[in-house]
Amino acid sequence: MREETIHLRPTAPLAERVVLPGDPGRALLLAQHILSEPRMFNHNRGLWGYTGTAADGAPLTVQSTGMGGPSAAIVIEELVLLGARRLVRAGTCGALEAELELGDLLVVDDAIGDDRTSQSYGDGGPLRPDSGLTDSLRSAGSSGSRSGRVVSSDLFYSADPSEDRESAWAAAGAVAVDMETATLFALAARRGVQAASVLGVSDLIAPGTKRKRIDVEGLEAVGERLGSLCSVALSGEPA
Repeated sequence: MREETIHLRPTAPLAERVVLPGDPGRALLLAQHILSEPRMFNHNRGLWGYTGTAADGAPLTVQSTGMGGPSAAIVIEELVLLGARRLVRAGTCGALEAELELGDLLVVDDAIGDDRTSQSYGDGGPLRPDSGLTDSLRSAGSSGSRSGRVVSSDLFYSADPSEDRESAWAAAGAVAVDMETATLFALAARRGVQAASVLGVSDLIAPGTKRKRIDVEGLEAVGERLGSLCSVALSGEPA
């Protein structure tokens, strides 16, 4: 296996299990929250990553993916090349279902790829996570999280404000939208690694409702909850 990578330049060991926030700032927050003695794993291109010891006493890496499928694909490909085998996305999403509230956690059952990156890897159908890791996320979240289908999109802001993307996504069964989960699932299936995703609701964008955005303090609290959930879910033995 080739161990030289272009975008990730490791300065510390990589754990086989990895938590994947998109935001480098959230990577730092999670590293401080769930790792003992974290060491910077990567800082190249502003894609901050850290390796330390999780609560179960085993190594765990937190590595940011950046925004969108193309950036996430590069990071995930290189992590797998370096030896990552169990990956969980700890990201944010916009809620398409009115019952979801700001700060809710959503364990992803499957993902629709409405983005070019996942479509390049996948077969066009709903993309599924590893069942064991996903069950572990549900168990770790207990009554404090929901589960459902998400859609991943290339665009954070709509290219055509008159286009009702949200209604079309909701009609396809998606309860939330993000930018990276479909790419993670498609790539994991291609590379033979385990992957799952849990998302915190940062925006309310359900069709026909007033749009709302979480505040800074709420977003930080969501990040800490995501980190704790991922750490617990990854503490089990791989299937």
